[in-house]
Amino acid sequence: MPSISPSTDLSAITVSDTDQPEVTIPTPWGIDKTQAKVLRPGGEQKLTETSTVTLNYAGLNGRTGEIFDSSYERGAPATFQLQGVVPGFAKGLTGQAIGSRVLIAMPSEDGYATGNPDAGIEVGDSILFVVDIISANFEEATGTEVAAVEGLPTVVMTADKPELTVPAGAAVPTELVVQPLIKGSGAAITADSTIQVKYRSWDWATGKLVEDAWQPQQGPLNTLIEGWKQGLVGQTTGSRVMLAVPPALGYPEGNVDMGIEAGQTLVYVIDVLYSTEG
Repeated sequence: MPSISPSTDLSAITVSDTDQPEVTIPTPWGIDKTQAKVLRPGGEQKLTETSTVTLNYAGLNGRTGEIFDSSYERGAPATFQLQGVVPGFAKGLTGQAIGSRVLIAMPSEDGYATGNPDAGIEVGDSILFVVDIISANFEEATGTEVAAVEGLPTVVMTADKPELTVPAGAAVPTELVVQPLIKGSGAAITADSTIQVKYRSWDWATGKLVEDAWQPQQGPLNTLIEGWKQGLVGQTTGSRVMLAVPPALGYPEGNVDMGIEAGQTLVYVIDVLYSTEG
């Protein structure tokens, strides 16, 4: 078998500028350290090392030039957290822009250090990925501020968390109130979406904080309370939304574990960080 002399750059790799890229590798090929090259620039939003990202990709073995995995061939993009992938993939994507196409190459130690027989990858094989970054979660609400509505609670950010003030004498709403505070630029939520959010909630009548869940968490929208199901459909990722949820659409009998009493109308401030279908 021909020996592989590790390369120091990506100049020998060619990638077609087509929807499903074709990659040409002068095999056998290897690289001495993980490197990334932007093939098609994206927008302003950048990935972080903790991003949840949706993308299309093709993975190739540098020794053989063969594809070992491809979302393009499966016909559907993939969604995952960068913290859960091989080190070189995360290194190559951290800091890259949404909407860009990126070529990433990595030595064995940043890919499959012990090999991956099911994928035909041997110990020592360098691997490459061509990646189209479709979307990713936001760290916080980012977009256009929406003018406040008279008679609704006001929200200010204090120590990077929302604080809520209910107007004195304001009538407790009997129906769901949906009020965007920041309009994000991302994809719209549907009834079938799985969403990633952070949120806080208060009792409308007393202004007392009920839940402090201001850290990213996710789940299917259709498993949540009715007020969220109705209020978040159509909202866009990157948005900050206030929901006033009457008991019938929240917890009509209360919830002892959460400290919610029967009959409480709850006000939620929600940062919608991400959504994906299914």
